[in-house]
Amino acid sequence: MSFVLEDLTPVLRATIRRGAGPQRWQHPAWIDHLPPCNHACPAGENIQGWLAQARTGDFEQAWRTLVADNPFPGVHGRACYHPCETSCNRKDLDEAVSIHAVERFLGDMALERGWTVPAGPPTGRKVLIVGAGPAGLACAWHLRRFGHAVEIRDAMAEPGGMLHYGIPAYRLPRAELLREIGRVEAMGVRFTMGTRVEDVSEAIAEGGFDACFIAIGTHEGNHLDIPAADGRQMIDAISLLEQVERGMAPQLGRVVAVVGGGNTAMDAARVAKRLDVEEAILVYRRDRAHMRAEPQEADEAFLEGVTAKWLRNPTRFGKEGVTIERIALGEDGSLLPTGEFEILPVDTLVLALGQHADLRFLRKETDIGIGRDDTIVVDQRLMTGRPGIFAGGDVIGGLRTMTAATGHGKKAARAIDAWLRGEATEAAEKSPPIGFEALNLPLYLDAGRTTASELPLPARRGFAEVVAGISAREARYEADRCLSCGNCFECDNCFAACPEQAIVKLGKGRKYTVDLDLCTGCAVCFDQCPCHAIEMVPEWDSAGGRIGSLGEAMAPHRFKLRP
Repeated sequence: MSFVLEDLTPVLRATIRRGAGPQRWQHPAWIDHLPPCNHACPAGENIQGWLAQARTGDFEQAWRTLVADNPFPGVHGRACYHPCETSCNRKDLDEAVSIHAVERFLGDMALERGWTVPAGPPTGRKVLIVGAGPAGLACAWHLRRFGHAVEIRDAMAEPGGMLHYGIPAYRLPRAELLREIGRVEAMGVRFTMGTRVEDVSEAIAEGGFDACFIAIGTHEGNHLDIPAADGRQMIDAISLLEQVERGMAPQLGRVVAVVGGGNTAMDAARVAKRLDVEEAILVYRRDRAHMRAEPQEADEAFLEGVTAKWLRNPTRFGKEGVTIERIALGEDGSLLPTGEFEILPVDTLVLALGQHADLRFLRKETDIGIGRDDTIVVDQRLMTGRPGIFAGGDVIGGLRTMTAATGHGKKAARAIDAWLRGEATEAAEKSPPIGFEALNLPLYLDAGRTTASELPLPARRGFAEVVAGISAREARYEADRCLSCGNCFECDNCFAACPEQAIVKLGKGRKYTVDLDLCTGCAVCFDQCPCHAIEMVPEWDSAGGRIGSLGEAMAPHRFKLRP
């Protein structure tokens, strides 16, 4: 048998280098990436989308885009910790876009102008929501948009949950809160306040409900196991904030110590100062660098005169005050008692050590799992072990913030709607994320962030709001600072730069396409795109092979052996 060597020629391509050549091997495509602000928002807002609409002055459409995900922009613009801004790529240039300020502006304008969202066509289905906090309210909002009838039951006198009874009024004024909640009621949601659900199964059966969403929050403050003698007053921070909201503020005395280092501890200390105590002292077992509170919340508290005892742990509370032990931080971050004690002469000890839910009303529900940390066990749809009963918000654990709870409400509403229709819920595929390093910003203007005005320190006596909103002009300016990371905003750079005039404008709001009869694949459009909305995608030959691919070009010499 003989063999004939047919071809010893190496496969060399002139097109393996980037740029144009005798044959096009790539062409541009406009790709929607996931901007970091959208990615970081626990409520799943299309932040970049409504900022783009606000930029043009179309504030109503911006608001409608916003409330398609989050029905409480005025509330979140004031009290959310805005992780979207922490992730904003603009911070690597000068300062992050003031997203929360624009969100608050849109929420307040909607209230002023009476913008509403209609309920969907009636479906004949009825859903019970237990808890009128952010998760329950958001779930009700979205369920009404789907057309389902909704009733919310809550043990408190006013709706809002921790928005109403846990966030002080100087951060979240009650008038604006209740007006945004009123929009939910105007959609046809029935509120049954002052009614504690003692038996979920019984409530569902008696009310003829087809599904249920449990969102009772975590209203029970955690306690510290330390001896308290001589009738000294010790109260948890959640109870303190609730009593203040009910107009039943306790007498705290001259000096108050707040045990904890989270956001609730900051609120409790600032509230104590507003109740005319002379000193409010934080007692925290770690140092400031390791505290759980948002830096801005801590800064505000210290600005108002709150002081701190770092690396201290209370061990006893008696007539002379609270005994605290000095703590040392180990190299691995561990807490090491030192045996060194001191006494702080305080009149009241406030415990801000976290919260948990009261789940006694679920003990009969053997199908609903309860975790060891007093959380309800749910699956990826937020459904419990009993079909048709869902749960969300703080009561399922995770990131316990108002915005995360609002996101749970939206997710639960979609899952409940799908379950009622007998359909499976599928998670939408997300676009690839876009970081600052992927942007192409050879030219940009320094544009400092808009800063909302704050009340001067001497004016911070009562519970009036301490931060003002921004104007329409400032809102448009701030929205215009958005870099539109990863998504085309029709700047025309690609259109102007193309040497072959292959880029075709489709009209305002419709972006561009490419004329492949003219395109050489030179990638100039890709280089000119400031927000990385263009990717160069490969060409394929008739046999399904990638034209000009590096693997094909650098393949070893091939021969075909024939007998």
